[in-house]
Amino acid sequence: MDNPTDLEFKESAFFEMTPDLVCIAGKDGFFRKVNPAVLDKLGYTSEELMSRPISSFIHPEDKPLTRQKRKELLNGKALVNFQNRYITKTGAILWLEWTSIYFSDREIVFAIAKNITERKEIEIEIENKYRKFKGLTAHFKSSMEEDRKYLANELHEELSQLAAVLQRDLEWLGSNGQAWEPSSKSRMEHALGISKLLMKTIRRISFSISPNMIGHLGLNATLERHCREFSLLNGIPCNFESSCDEQGLTEEVRIDLFRICQEALMNILYHAQAGQVKITIEDTDGQIRLTIVDDGKGFDANRQNTQPGFIRMRERAASINGQLTIRSGIGKGTTISVTIVRSS
Repeated sequence: MDNPTDLEFKESAFFEMTPDLVCIAGKDGFFRKVNPAVLDKLGYTSEELMSRPISSFIHPEDKPLTRQKRKELLNGKALVNFQNRYITKTGAILWLEWTSIYFSDREIVFAIAKNITERKEIEIEIENKYRKFKGLTAHFKSSMEEDRKYLANELHEELSQLAAVLQRDLEWLGSNGQAWEPSSKSRMEHALGISKLLMKTIRRISFSISPNMIGHLGLNATLERHCREFSLLNGIPCNFESSCDEQGLTEEVRIDLFRICQEALMNILYHAQAGQVKITIEDTDGQIRLTIVDDGKGFDANRQNTQPGFIRMRERAASINGQLTIRSGIGKGTTISVTIVRSS
């Protein structure tokens, strides 16, 4: 089929009657012909449109990308579904989605655009609401972490000190008591043992509530310690490996990855009946992946969405633009992964 001529375009009923914006432009960047929809939407007369470069009608923020796409178009690459903004005669913004073809033998561009202003305004409104929601979520999480830090500090500094005083008093009584009755001595030794256990428990709970190590030593060191304590306290071997360079990770991401791991280990402890656990953090191809694997009894993966622990992990992952996946099966253990794209 021969390439259409200007005359054929002019005589085309489609060109004149379609509600889409249709135009012919020269290689020089000026309009050659536009259909009535272009005049109606932009509000200019045909003479006004023809007398100025097309770029003068484009929104300033969209000019660089439009210029690049036009260069690609003139080099033979068809333009498909390209979106940019035009400024109407009244100053309103018009969002257009273009599909264009360049006919090199005639040095003209044939272009069709759909008016997507209403759709883009809805998208922008949704995006603004999402950003607001995300900001509120970040504020809520930050506030919650501050409360956790305060509680952890109170536990560690206040209760731990009181327990230490109690332990010292019991030790003094045990060393300086005169001829304790065997039953009393046994009670004293028992109370001393409980006081030591109380101190360890307070420190463990304090760390669990707010791992201040993240801010001082980083995510890797904190998770390594958490795995070590999990193994010692619960008798379940927990190995940790990391190839992740933490530089560039925000505190929010570090805390959320720790919380996801913490939640996963709690689920393993209370439900999995696992013999061992392995936690890895990989940093490859611009992505960071945290993976928790256990060899426990597993479960029906189709029911995971209803479990509170999985819901909390999924919400944590979503709040840092991460994707959480859970693979499991009856008798096949469980693998939990959260993947985030490293910010450039």
